[in-house]
Amino acid sequence: MKFTKMQGLGNDYVYVNGFTESVENKEEAARLLSDRHFGVGSDGLILINPSEVADFEMEMYNADGSRGKMCGNGIRCVAKYVYDYGLTDKTKISVETLGGIKYLDLTVEDGKVVLVRVDMGEPILEADKIPVAAGKEKVIDEPIVVEEKEYRTTSVSMGNPHTVVYMDEIATLDLEKIGPGFECHPWFPDRVNTEFVKVIDDTLLEMRVWERGSGETLACGTGACAVAVASILNGLAKREVTVRLLGGDLKIEWDEKTNHVFMTGPAAVVFDGEIALI
Repeated sequence: MKFTKMQGLGNDYVYVNGFTESVENKEEAARLLSDRHFGVGSDGLILINPSEVADFEMEMYNADGSRGKMCGNGIRCVAKYVYDYGLTDKTKISVETLGGIKYLDLTVEDGKVVLVRVDMGEPILEADKIPVAAGKEKVIDEPIVVEEKEYRTTSVSMGNPHTVVYMDEIATLDLEKIGPGFECHPWFPDRVNTEFVKVIDDTLLEMRVWERGSGETLACGTGACAVAVASILNGLAKREVTVRLLGGDLKIEWDEKTNHVFMTGPAAVVFDGEIALI
């Protein structure tokens, strides 16, 4: 099977052209390919397929083989792939995901995509739609107990569920220890992605992320969007912010008129390869 490894701010996936390649057991393939010792090494598997409702479909699987609804860094790489590898010559495309159809603007230099702006749609704040079983209509700065310690959290869905926790220091945080406690907390029936955030000022936010099904990753695009929305709701940030992740920066805007969240960031090809799936 031919594949391309790509990354958006270090959030890396194995990409497969679903127009020309066929993957039988996608869940097992995701686990095998994602293994950083016995496979290619990635945060998951993304197939780029034909779509009846958009220009392309993004079919995403996490490193543990579970199906993902949406990936902000992943969808930017999809945009770069379809343009750079000649599947389209358009600089405005639509991509079908389990989190809805997303619309992307591509910035091209010397025939290659260098930057992608994604209309991530409207944030979902209703607890039952995220979902969060917290007994609240919305979860904004609400107390949650994880591993016998209380935190304050704000929950947002950007096509997949996120909960945001603010801290004075995140650099030394042991995510391997506390991340699973959030991911599998009873509040989150579909599990949850958790962002741990330090507010630098009202235009700059630093975050680390524990992604459901993948653990800590260098970047999470939907997570950065959720962090921006949560920070605005908590009066901590302006409508346009820079979110600084371990892998780099994303520009996030929550447009007041349309209620849509826009994410702008890079995408890069790491290498092309071919692997035999057993």
